[in-house]
Amino acid sequence: MNERVDAYQDRLHFAATERNRDAIAAVLSKALPSDGRVLELASGSGEHAVAFQKLFPKLIWHTSDIDPMHLRSINAWIHFEQLEQTMPPPLKIDVNARPWQLPDGLTDHLCGVICINMIHISPWNCCESLVQEAAQLLGNSAPLILYGPYKRNGLHTSESNARFDDYLRTQDPSWGVRELEDVERLGVNSGLLLNEVIEMPANNLSLIFTPRQS
Repeated sequence: MNERVDAYQDRLHFAATERNRDAIAAVLSKALPSDGRVLELASGSGEHAVAFQKLFPKLIWHTSDIDPMHLRSINAWIHFEQLEQTMPPPLKIDVNARPWQLPDGLTDHLCGVICINMIHISPWNCCESLVQEAAQLLGNSAPLILYGPYKRNGLHTSESNARFDDYLRTQDPSWGVRELEDVERLGVNSGLLLNEVIEMPANNLSLIFTPRQS
């Protein structure tokens, strides 16, 4: 019992998760099939993942991250929500270490890849690797779903996003709010089509890519 209590202490709480969880879930309910396996890149605290696993019980949610503290938090949330029999342990994935090392059961039944709030807090080559590798893995109509802030036509969609972009670039010059058109072009060059752009609360967007049919 003490082990479980200690594991609970590893749970991280990200305030943004509670704010955007329901809105993202509404997008997922329309974009994802009813069953299969989903790979989430850069799962962070794991709070989104356990919430979505509970909301979509016929899906199997595979989490991943590169940060050891995040991996511990994901495990702790899985245990806290008593989802050990449903959710696999998180995968340690560096998006730039390609090809990603994924279990066969995931790659054989992959029905979607999702990434929430990563590409603006990582260098552009992480976005390139994310989109290119997802395009290699996804089949038929399985979507790649990206969520976060974006510029459109070279302009920020809000003053708050402009301030956020400035803040990010002071943290790391390689970070920053990305141009929607650059991400779309990257998808097209990787064999994906941007099927839908969904406006989300707090001036964020959800991008739904699917493989281009040959």
